[in-house]
Amino acid sequence: MEQIMLKADTQVDMSLADQAYLHLRQEIITCRLPPESEVSEHDLAKRLGMSKTPVHEALARLAMEGFVEIVPRRGSRIKPVTIKDINDLFVARLALESKAASLAAIHITEQQLNELDKLAKASYTKQEEASIDYFIEANKNFHIAVAEASGNPRLVALITSLLEESARFFYIGARMRDVSDLNMETNQEHNQIVQVLRKHDSAATHDIILKHTESTRTGLIHAIVNSGNMSVSL
Repeated sequence: MEQIMLKADTQVDMSLADQAYLHLRQEIITCRLPPESEVSEHDLAKRLGMSKTPVHEALARLAMEGFVEIVPRRGSRIKPVTIKDINDLFVARLALESKAASLAAIHITEQQLNELDKLAKASYTKQEEASIDYFIEANKNFHIAVAEASGNPRLVALITSLLEESARFFYIGARMRDVSDLNMETNQEHNQIVQVLRKHDSAATHDIILKHTESTRTGLIHAIVNSGNMSVSL
């Protein structure tokens, strides 16, 4: 595996443990470290170009966040994704994003609507990792932008955290689902959300976000179940 050299930046006060944590967390979220894969501190330290101590600290932090399971005398394992994980997270998203969207309908500006229009056009190609990265980042930014238009920073923080956790599910789904179907579905539903927001109709925006979020959940689970992918436990 390609060695990655992480070095302390004199301009940024970030420890090697922080650097290792951020890098490994991103690899887990993007499934470049796939669910249920086993990792060793020695191998990770060699690949990241650092000692085992910061890697040990990073893995301990990731274990506290539920991304990694420490296995005594065996090393560490990337925790599996379960259907319950997906359902639980989407329950929280349904509650928070619908409220944020109803507030956004009242407060959103023309500039914010124009930015949502651009984000709604994102698409991807399954064979290109950079394309998948772009699509999932644009999807996250679309939902964050709606939350920001609510004018409630606490809602924004909570929704952003849920969206970052959702990204791991989306990377799994993006590699399973039919690309043309997912691109078309996401673009259409995001465009519909923008259209309703332009009418400043809180009730309608609340309802369309609920519909979109539920559609995303069911589409993701349907793709996982039908694919028989072993990285997701039922």
